[in-house]
Amino acid sequence: MKLRQVLYFLSMLLIVFSCKEVDPNKQIDEGHVSNGVYTSKEIGWSILIPNGWKIITKAQSDKFTQKGKDAAKDVYGVEIDDSEVKDLISFQKNIFNAFMSNLEHYKETYEGEWSEDNAELKYYMYDMYKSKGLDIDTTATTIVRIDGLDFECFEFTLKAPNGTVVLNQLMYANLINGHSFGVNINYNNEKYKKEMLKALFDSQFRK
Repeated sequence: MKLRQVLYFLSMLLIVFSCKEVDPNKQIDEGHVSNGVYTSKEIGWSILIPNGWKIITKAQSDKFTQKGKDAAKDVYGVEIDDSEVKDLISFQKNIFNAFMSNLEHYKETYEGEWSEDNAELKYYMYDMYKSKGLDIDTTATTIVRIDGLDFECFEFTLKAPNGTVVLNQLMYANLINGHSFGVNINYNNEKYKKEMLKALFDSQFRK
């Protein structure tokens, strides 16, 4: 069961990071960026990076992931192998408003296995956030269409013990061309949420 999404989300709450101008093509494991448009060859996905948003660097991503892996070991007592996960484009406005995407090769051994694993991921996230003393509200999984493809989507609202909302998280996932593809949106600002959702829902998949 892959936990990269959980690791990334959790680590965002543990580390404050800074932004700087970087070469986006050096921050991804697959695909390329040209004129502000990221394109993945593996899944035929293209997305326009919103103006004014900063690329999350691989150094930042690796640091976040290690923090998350350490937290997962504390909760579950297991080492997480994320060696086959590829970072696609990730960008942020600030620590609480960020867009992240990745993929991992995935071959179902029976019909419906991927959806079962994606549902299980939701429980892993719940457990790990609870272990950090956060209260959590979550929505039921729904199906949304992006450029004609059906994505599974669910949302978490993370709250401090006093009830203050710390962060909202939207997770979109699909099995495309033998790859488990995920987009994770963190937000605490409705304007930034709309900008990230517009970028996602305006994105295209080569048919």
